[in-house]
Amino acid sequence: MRWNVPMPSARIPAVFEQEDARFTGIRGDTELRILFDDGRWLEGPAYSPQGRFLLFSDNPNDRVLRYDEVSGRVDVWEHPAGFQNGRTVDRQGRFIACQHGERRVVRREHDGSSTVLADSFDSHRLNSPNDVVAHSDGSVWFTDPSYGILSDYEGHRADEELGSRNVYRWAPDAPLTVVSDAETQPNGLAFSPDESMLYVTDSERRTIVAFDVENGSVSNRREFVSSDVVFDGLRIDTAGRLWVAASDGIQIFHPDGALLGRIRMPETAANLEFGGPQRNLLYITATTTLYVLRLTVEGARRL
Repeated sequence: MRWNVPMPSARIPAVFEQEDARFTGIRGDTELRILFDDGRWLEGPAYSPQGRFLLFSDNPNDRVLRYDEVSGRVDVWEHPAGFQNGRTVDRQGRFIACQHGERRVVRREHDGSSTVLADSFDSHRLNSPNDVVAHSDGSVWFTDPSYGILSDYEGHRADEELGSRNVYRWAPDAPLTVVSDAETQPNGLAFSPDESMLYVTDSERRTIVAFDVENGSVSNRREFVSSDVVFDGLRIDTAGRLWVAASDGIQIFHPDGALLGRIRMPETAANLEFGGPQRNLLYITATTTLYVLRLTVEGARRL
C-alpha cells in the first residue's frame, strides 16, 4: 500500500484555545496537515530521529504504518502486527511496542528480529500492554489495562488472569516489577524531562496521576489532574509541560497542574509524538487520521 504526498487542500484550521495566561507563546501553524486518513483507530506514534520517519498503529486493522518525513509517503510497515498499540524509541534507536493481541511488550532489534521483554507476571499472562516509555537507565516502563482483551476489536477477547491492571518496570538485570496497582485503567505514561517524575493517565477515572521516581521505584503518588474528558497518550515538552491526547483534542498542562490551553481536534485524539529535526513537529493520531502541526515549542529530548 502506498499513499502519495497530500495535496495542499488536505488541511484543516488549527484552533488554539487559551485557558491560562502562561499559554501565551504556545502557537504554531494556522493549519493542521492531514498525512493519512484511512485508519480505523490510530495509535502509538513514535519517531525515529535517525531515519526521520514515524511509525504508528492502525490497531483494529492489525497493521503498523510508516510515514516518511522526507518523501511524505505512508506505507504498511508490518501486517499482521499483533494488534499493536503504543510504542516508543529507546536510546539505541530501537522501537519498543505494546501488542494487544499477543499480550506482550516487544523490542525490534537493529537486525530486524524481535525480543519479547515481558508477557507475564507472577506466572499469569499480562492483560494487554497499552503504552510504553524507555528510561535512560535502560529500563522500560509500560501500562497494562484490559482494553485489548475486552473484545476482538483491538485484540482477542479473553479473561483477565492477574486480577489487576498495573504499571510495570522491566529491566534487563532484574525481574519485572509492579510500579503501581492503584489505577483502574492505566493508559498513557511519560517521564518529566529530568526523569524525576512519572505521569500516568487513567482513562476510566479521567485523571492523571504523578509519582516521584528514584532508583527505579516510585513514591508519593498523587492526583495531578482530574477532568470530565477522557485522557489517553501524553508527551512532555522541554519546559516540562504535559501534552495530553484527550476526547476534546490536545490539552496542555503546566507542571503545577494548571490547564494552560488546548488544541481542538475534529476527532478524538488517541496519542501524540514530537518529531522532526528540531522536535517541534507534533504528530497526532486521532481516530482515523494522522495529523501534523509545527509548533513554537519542542518536545523533551531523550536523556
